[in-house]
Amino acid sequence: MNHHPNQAANHQASLLGQLKIDRTEGPSARKSWLWWAGGAGMLAVLGLGAWVVLAGPAVVPVQAATARRVVTTGGVGASLLDASGYVVARIQATVSAKITGKVREVLIEEGQRVEKGQVMARLDDSNALAALAQAKAQLAQAEAAFDAARSAFDNIRPIHERNISLAQKGWVSAGGLDQSRAAFDAARSGRDVAEAGLGVAQAAYRVAARVEDDTSVRAPFSGVVTVKAAQPGEMVSPVSAGGGFTRTGIGTVVDMDSLEVEVDVSENFISRVHANQPATIRLNAYPDWAIPGAIIAVIPTADRAKATVKVRVAFKEKDERVVPEMGARVSFLEEGGTTPNAPAPTGVVVPAEAVQGTGDTGVVFIIKDKAVARRVVTLGGRGPDGQVVLSGLSAGDRIAVGDLSKLQDGTKIILQ
Repeated sequence: MNHHPNQAANHQASLLGQLKIDRTEGPSARKSWLWWAGGAGMLAVLGLGAWVVLAGPAVVPVQAATARRVVTTGGVGASLLDASGYVVARIQATVSAKITGKVREVLIEEGQRVEKGQVMARLDDSNALAALAQAKAQLAQAEAAFDAARSAFDNIRPIHERNISLAQKGWVSAGGLDQSRAAFDAARSGRDVAEAGLGVAQAAYRVAARVEDDTSVRAPFSGVVTVKAAQPGEMVSPVSAGGGFTRTGIGTVVDMDSLEVEVDVSENFISRVHANQPATIRLNAYPDWAIPGAIIAVIPTADRAKATVKVRVAFKEKDERVVPEMGARVSFLEEGGTTPNAPAPTGVVVPAEAVQGTGDTGVVFIIKDKAVARRVVTLGGRGPDGQVVLSGLSAGDRIAVGDLSKLQDGTKIILQ
């Protein structure tokens, strides 16, 4: 088939046109392509950095410890259970005045020791002194009236007795005897009334004297002042606090000889505790100081919300370092190798540093090959040999000791 020369030329021009570079996009298209390429590169760099940060070290250095079986040697010393609580005072009081008044002077400071009956503060007693003076004057008046009435009765009594004798002999008429008897009865009644009035005046004087004495606030028992609540010029009221500077008390006194520890023991372990059981008390402020103690009583009621029973523990040794509201940890000890109504101690002993958590449960990390496995365990008492684990571990298990905050289930480790 023959083609027209013009058609062949057009076909060649079309082919050449397809080979030309289209420059209509201009510089903006090239910038867009470069922006997307730069963004992708930046994302790749950020992703690599995040992977490096999150990946962290390849392994965590730890030390290994072996769980040992609990060995009971008898006698006092093996801890059956640990519990936390606070030091409390069985005898303490916020001392207040018996009357409402303005404070004139305060004679106490925090930390000061006071004896029973010692004056802690004085109130303004001007009104009380005036009332006492009035009562004293009324008492003097009543005493004088009684003396006069008694003298009148004593004077008329022999006259009346003589008139009775003369009337029997006919020397005094019946009318004269009646007049004598009336005068005698009136004098006797006057004496009795004056005596009763004297009693009232004496009682009023005692009341006024008591009110005046109540302006001095005294310590109810010997102890140490822990709080100073009032200042001179303030009003104090034993009933209720009002506006401004009205106080309800002068200060708080604590009998330091009555200090003890109150702890909450889980219901699941209360069978291990009984009265007079020996214990060791360790204060949070002095963790290396083991204070001997003994169980005073197990309070016979449970806390429904916390599922615990309150136990009172006495200090066998008194020391000035022990103060109220200190945190304390009590280890309940065996007595004679066994404790009545309590199961024999079982489980294993591990270093205290290998356990996370306190109370009844904790977490340990068991070493398996070159990694660790997280394990929840039940805790018992803590003694000088370490932490007792009642369940969750077996004797011979190897556990990690170190910075446990860096460990998780499956973390790779290296033994130091």
